[in-house]
Amino acid sequence: MTLPVGRGFRMPAEWEPHRGTWLAWPHRRSDWPGKFAPIPWVYGEIARTLARHENVNVLVRDAEQRAAARKVLVAVGADRERVRFYKCPNDRSWVRDSGPIFVTAAGGERAVLDWHFNAWAKYPDWTRDDKIPAVVAADRGLPSWQPRFRNWRVVLEGGSIDVNGQGLMLTTEECLLSTVQQRNPPFDRADYEQVFADYLGVKKVLWLDRGVVGDDTHGHVDDLARFVNARTVVAVAEANEADENYQPLRDNLDRLAAMTDLDGRRLDVVTLPMPAPIVFRGTRLPASYANFYIANGVVIVPTFNDPADRVALGTLADLFPDREVVGIHCVDLVWGLGTLHCMTQQEPV
Repeated sequence: MTLPVGRGFRMPAEWEPHRGTWLAWPHRRSDWPGKFAPIPWVYGEIARTLARHENVNVLVRDAEQRAAARKVLVAVGADRERVRFYKCPNDRSWVRDSGPIFVTAAGGERAVLDWHFNAWAKYPDWTRDDKIPAVVAADRGLPSWQPRFRNWRVVLEGGSIDVNGQGLMLTTEECLLSTVQQRNPPFDRADYEQVFADYLGVKKVLWLDRGVVGDDTHGHVDDLARFVNARTVVAVAEANEADENYQPLRDNLDRLAAMTDLDGRRLDVVTLPMPAPIVFRGTRLPASYANFYIANGVVIVPTFNDPADRVALGTLADLFPDREVVGIHCVDLVWGLGTLHCMTQQEPV
């Protein structure tokens, strides 16, 4: 079988033009124990904001959930012409990790990568989520691959990687190489790099160390550092030396400062602040401004009722002068241990 790279496929950067965004409407109350009531309204606000700029594709479990979601979207004034529902039973609503990753080729071809999903190697219920990419590929009439390496079906979550669309990828050792929540037990660094080259067109992997405190995924990079153009990375930094995030984030910034692109040039690194710790029911939550999402004409950014909100919004507005930068209140959403990037998945044109 010809691998995607052999047919000229690559994973586009998030800022490249979208056909739309995929969401999975929230239903799992245990992901937000005692705080589920506001979550559909947060999703409604996200869908309303995105639908001003691109189509929004919403996965729902059944007709009852579709009706409930439609009520929310009508109430918040979302453009219903740009919202389409798809019946697709699912376990959780973190479609960044369970949904399809699209790849494109220079001639306009598109395909879907159907990575294996096993709920972050942590939870037992994942079989419905694991079927989402196949459902989407069938609806779009697109070819798909189930990535394999040495007869192993590869586990990968979209939040564990970030690409610039031109051969560079960011990821973390904590997520992919640790024996904690180990996704692919046979794999080492070289194995992952070969998989990323074969299926995503990646030529160089930039390995960071650890993710932010409270991250249920054990080190996803999308709470940590993100490409905003081909040579610029934004990364979160903690100013308080007494905070447990301070040293790990400092170590990652030191690594980024020494990293280069495919031509050997140092990357441009811009820092984002961290909000003050958000603790709910004794749990430190993974609140991070790096969990923004880039759509056509807009960047949506998590905000946390914190003075650093305006710094983060201003920094990203400077980096995306051709897009709106819109803050979305995420103090409730982050109780589910993820925010805006975790719940969205782009579909490139």
